[in-house]
Amino acid sequence: MHVPRFHTTQPLLPDQTLLLEDASSHHLLRVLRLHIGDTLMLFNGDGYEYRAVLDAVEARQARVRIRTREQVQRESQLHIELGQGISRGERMDFVLQKSVELGVAAITPLWTRRTQVQLKAARMERKLQHWNGVVRSACEQSGRLQLPQLCRPEQLETWCSENTRNELRLVLDPTAESGLDELRSARSVRLLIGPEGGLDDSEIRVAEKAGFQRIRLGPRVLRTETAALAALAAMQVLWGDLG
Repeated sequence: MHVPRFHTTQPLLPDQTLLLEDASSHHLLRVLRLHIGDTLMLFNGDGYEYRAVLDAVEARQARVRIRTREQVQRESQLHIELGQGISRGERMDFVLQKSVELGVAAITPLWTRRTQVQLKAARMERKLQHWNGVVRSACEQSGRLQLPQLCRPEQLETWCSENTRNELRLVLDPTAESGLDELRSARSVRLLIGPEGGLDDSEIRVAEKAGFQRIRLGPRVLRTETAALAALAAMQVLWGDLG
C-alpha cells in the first residue's frame, strides 16, 4: 500500500505531535482524504524519514503523531548543479519535476538571449513560489529526503562565471564532437542547458571561456526539456546511482 509523504520545515522527533503546514494539511485532508489513524511519512532534510499517523483534525489542519524514524540513503553521490534556460509554462515545470526525480542537487533558472519568458518582479515571486512547490512535490513523490536547492534566476553569464568547485563543467551543444561516454568520471558536475531555441554562439563562447566543455547527446536535436532529462539520466548511469 502506498504511504503518502510530506515535507515539513519543522523539527521532527519520535513520539512528537505537530500540526502540518496549511498546504500539506489541505492535500492530506481534502485531496487524499486520509482518516484518523491512517499512516503517512514525514521528512525535513535531516536525513531521516518519519513514520506518523493522522491523530486529529483541528480547524482544517492535520495534527499528526510521529511513531518511528528511519535513516535511509536515497540521495545521489553524484553532485549535479543544473543551469536551465527558462522555458515557457509546463516545460519548465516538467524539467524541475523530473530533474528532482533524477537526483539533481541544485537548479538555477537562467535568463538567456533566446528566453521567451518575461517576468516582472511580482510575477517572478509568484513563479518562484510555484517552482518551489513543484520541487517539493517531486521530492515527496520520489522518496528523496533532501530538497534540491532552487536558486533565484540569474543571467547565464553570471552563473557560468561563478567560482565553484565542480570537477566537470558541461554545456549541451548539438554541434559538439564529444559525448558523455568519452569524458572522465566525475563526482561533481555543473551542467548548462539552453531554453527553447538553444544557446547562441556567443553564449557557447562565454561558457567555454568559463571552463565548460561542449558535449552532444547523440545524433538528434532534443527539445530543452528532453535534453535536460537525457543528460541527467546518462550521467547517473555513467557516474551515479542509476542502472
